[in-house]
Amino acid sequence: MIATAPRYAELQAPAHWRVVDFISDLHLQASEPQTVQAWKDYLTHTQADAVFLLGDIFEVWVGDDGLAGDDEDARFERECIDALRAAGERRALHIMHGNRDFLLGAEAARRARCTLLDDPTVLVFGNRRWLLSHGDALCLDDRDYMDFRAQVRTPSWQQSFLAQPLAQRRQIARGLRQQSEERKRSGADYADVDTPLARQWLQQAQATELIHGHTHQPADHALGEDLRRRVLSDWDLLARPPRAEVLRLQQTGNEVSVRRLPLDQAR
Repeated sequence: MIATAPRYAELQAPAHWRVVDFISDLHLQASEPQTVQAWKDYLTHTQADAVFLLGDIFEVWVGDDGLAGDDEDARFERECIDALRAAGERRALHIMHGNRDFLLGAEAARRARCTLLDDPTVLVFGNRRWLLSHGDALCLDDRDYMDFRAQVRTPSWQQSFLAQPLAQRRQIARGLRQQSEERKRSGADYADVDTPLARQWLQQAQATELIHGHTHQPADHALGEDLRRRVLSDWDLLARPPRAEVLRLQQTGNEVSVRRLPLDQAR
């Protein structure tokens, strides 16, 4: 599969930002209250000036109109939006779409006091350029998913899907989630980020570091020529050991440090 670097947006960090946090792949769902509560606690207590949520914050999102429902899914979604709104009153929140919540729209973002980010986006912070992405568009070897992604990201597909009754959309989402769980249980390998494409994205964006999620394989990768990609952790408080990590940029003077923090230190 041939892919080229996309056009990227650019965000200049305000001068007063000193601490910036990145999280992704929480896959929030009512059936996993421990992870939801840990996320709420983090949003309440972090000392970050800005938090970037780089996709798959929700296990599934079938449209902003779901917030108006009176079923369990709607109540859970409103609970999460309320948590974001409370945090957004204290610090800047930015959300990027993932492969599970790409239908989260402008109305939900407005209610949550969050800014939606294009994928990819360059963050200019500490006199450096940081390239932000969910990461799924870089996994070229997952051909089935790339074909699916190309289909569902089109305006025509989304308009057709959102025109269906909410209950039907939720049923479709449950089916897709079940397929995903069955694939996990089968032990199927998941494609990783394509290194040449990651380098191409960084070079086109004139950035040296790529920060992304999606793969659930937190690590730092040297890409040569002083280029690097940093992979965010997924969150699962029921895993043994529990998984939940924050990537933090902190500016002190003219220097920016990069640290991976467990939740109890991300405050």
